[in-house]
Amino acid sequence: MDYFIDTHAHIYLNDFAADRIDMLAESERQGVRKIYMPNIDHTSIDDMLELESRSAGVCVAMMGLHPCYVKKDFERELYRVEEWLSKRKFAAVGEIGTDLHWDKTFWEQQQEAFTIQMKWAMKYNLPVVIHCRESIDETIALVEKISDGKLRGIFHCFSGNADQADRIIKLGFLLGIGGVVTFKNGGLDKVLPEILLEHIVLETDSPYLAPVPHRGKRNEPSYIPLIAHKLAAIKKASIDDVRSITTTNAIKLFT
Repeated sequence: MDYFIDTHAHIYLNDFAADRIDMLAESERQGVRKIYMPNIDHTSIDDMLELESRSAGVCVAMMGLHPCYVKKDFERELYRVEEWLSKRKFAAVGEIGTDLHWDKTFWEQQQEAFTIQMKWAMKYNLPVVIHCRESIDETIALVEKISDGKLRGIFHCFSGNADQADRIIKLGFLLGIGGVVTFKNGGLDKVLPEILLEHIVLETDSPYLAPVPHRGKRNEPSYIPLIAHKLAAIKKASIDDVRSITTTNAIKLFT
């Protein structure tokens, strides 16, 4: 494969309202030919689907409820997710999962919403894209509990240790590697050398977590090559191999 895929980018957000066309053009110039967009909640659906419809197949939508938006009314939000999943094909059920970073108030509801959405993914034969900020062990355990051997997907923004990576890979899931790989104290330089490229996909999580040298600024899909070059250096692999293998992994997962 001679192009990159960004498997996780929220480029429908207002952060890109002023220059979205130019941003997408720059991504194409940097060899990023496909961008997968995870949903957040009901408020993000229209903008996401509009961008998908105008992108000539470049920007592809997922459908799910982000764990940080699981509140008291999460059943109502899930109703909208299920309604959309029944109406049309999406690339994946996502962004779903758990999060213990900001607020633990709705932890039980997060677990319930995550489990329900994993079951929908199995029903519709779709991969899942999983968020697990400061809850990776708990999230892996939830996947292990429900996995039927066919459930598949990505642990987005992986920044765990070797044992956690091994558990994820044994479940048949991929590791989403983004800007954190370029951070001086990100820790992935100690984990990734032992992980085969066949278990990795690339992502930005735009507009968040921009790689060095753009850390702290808005992230965008055109920065995927920065992530790829750092991964190649850690793996002592060629950039061609990183591009080809991670792109092939994404294609196999999403199609």
